[in-house]
Amino acid sequence: MATYLLFLIIAASAFSTYNADVSIDCGASEIYSDDHFIGWVGDADFIKHGEAVVVQSNKSVYKPMATLRVFTDRKKNCYSIDAFKGSQVLVRASFFYGNYDGKSSPPSFDLQFDGNNWTTVETSSDVVVSYEAIYVTKGDTISVCVAQTSPNMFPFISAIEVRTLDMKMYGHFDSNHALMLRRRVAYGAKEIVRYNDDSYDRIWLPAINGGDFTVLTSAALLIEVSLDDRPPQAVFQNAFATNSTAISITLGTNLPITEVPIYMNMYFSEVSILDSTQKRSFELYIDGKPSSNPFIPSYGEAGEIFLTNITASSNTTFSLVASSDSTLPPLINALEVFTISDELTDGTNSDDVQGLASLLYEFNVLGDWGGDPCLPSPYSWDWINCTSASTTRVTALHLGSFGLSGVLPDFSSMTALEIIDLHNNSLIGSIPEFLGTLPNLKQLNLADNGFSGPIPSSISENNKLKLVVTGNPDLCVSSKSCKTAGDSPAFFSSSGKKKSKVPAILGTTIPSFVLLWVIGAVFAVRHHKRKTAAIAAGNAGQAGGDNKPNGTSPMAAKMQMAANNLAQNLVKEFKVNIQEQEGQQQQSDQEPVDQNDQQNSREGC
Repeated sequence: MATYLLFLIIAASAFSTYNADVSIDCGASEIYSDDHFIGWVGDADFIKHGEAVVVQSNKSVYKPMATLRVFTDRKKNCYSIDAFKGSQVLVRASFFYGNYDGKSSPPSFDLQFDGNNWTTVETSSDVVVSYEAIYVTKGDTISVCVAQTSPNMFPFISAIEVRTLDMKMYGHFDSNHALMLRRRVAYGAKEIVRYNDDSYDRIWLPAINGGDFTVLTSAALLIEVSLDDRPPQAVFQNAFATNSTAISITLGTNLPITEVPIYMNMYFSEVSILDSTQKRSFELYIDGKPSSNPFIPSYGEAGEIFLTNITASSNTTFSLVASSDSTLPPLINALEVFTISDELTDGTNSDDVQGLASLLYEFNVLGDWGGDPCLPSPYSWDWINCTSASTTRVTALHLGSFGLSGVLPDFSSMTALEIIDLHNNSLIGSIPEFLGTLPNLKQLNLADNGFSGPIPSSISENNKLKLVVTGNPDLCVSSKSCKTAGDSPAFFSSSGKKKSKVPAILGTTIPSFVLLWVIGAVFAVRHHKRKTAAIAAGNAGQAGGDNKPNGTSPMAAKMQMAANNLAQNLVKEFKVNIQEQEGQQQQSDQEPVDQNDQQNSREGC
């Protein structure tokens, strides 16, 4: 068992390393290898939201289609997949309803990638629906998102496959756009061609022959394929041809009814060695008009005609018509048809993405939000507001009651923010200084958290900012109301304003005139003592020391004793007063601060 599990892990990692980025079985949790030796993984490492469900189809299904993930809330839900910036990728998303909810009602919803609209998914009861896009990544993450567009039609997804392509492939269009697959077929093939016949795991479906074509099989044992688009050799083993040079091959394109820009690749290889009397030559006609030079396929070698920079629809006719000097009818081995998307977005402003990333990293409850934060409009993340300018900016964070806990990270790069609402969370620590430097901030709601310390002056002194900080018991509403290390004791009223230390200590039980009288008396006694001592010293020098020791007179001694007694009584009363004040302050500290008074104090600053 352990050996088998190791084999599956090696198979999955080997395919991912050499032929694809990843194959994700949405809703599954196991690692396995399918019949094509493609390694599949569950989706737990790519998304944390949604519900994993097993389909209820009665028919046998391809294993990756047996499970899905459905999303019943949020405007959009996204898978995030690591990629190399500037690499060309093929992204395929597949959907199999399989009546998973027992309602027999296949939903429709939008599909998006990297902040761009992809398509509207129209699911089917018992048919797998797949969509494929080829493009050059603009970032180091690929996002695949589904978005609800109608009530009670919940989006889901069955599988996501990402394949890295050679940069030379599909090089005849502007890489600022994406190719959206409409059709990829192998004419004459008896089964699907994909990995490992196609090292890039493109899926080539067998073309349906309604009896109008002859199926030809190549006599070549080896067909050289040196085309930049790297079609697999397997698609050149067979071909469709008409029975006569007078009959053309009309190509099915599966294009929409409205005209769109398209990209088309047609692949050819001669199936046999022709003698000198034989010639196979044909041209591409669009709506009955020749659109290419005569093309002569080579035996044992792959050839290609591509179309780009044109618009077409389902009403446009593409046909291969034998040249006037051709002795053999036209043939075709394989076909790819794409529509070309609008210009790809550069995404939400990178500074805003950086700031949001710091929030997602810091708070686990935000960790499962993925995809472009703002795009495509109107499918932004539920808790932000965005501008609709050419470069999209985030203007508001609505994270009230989101279960955030801890310290706010630095998101100072989000300079377009006008509203920050973080009320009713469990945020702690000091209010970050950078919040006061955001140039466009108009509303800041930090109520009902655990912030502490002073409010930065850049915030408290900003008259243009509407600030709410109620419900933070340890928060100082002005810098003057906070005690910091090294400060002398300070006392606060319920309004948060500091009381004068001197009146609190001395103004309650000791009249000021008594204090002045004592100070004056002590000063007078000491002055009289010094003067008497000086006089006594002089007399002693003249009379030989007949005076009393220390030279203190009886009157001075009585005055000093009276002053000392009064001072001792005042000191005792002074100590009692201090003890009473400290007891009152401790009781005041234990009582809750009136938050209304806090707010009034803040607004009055």
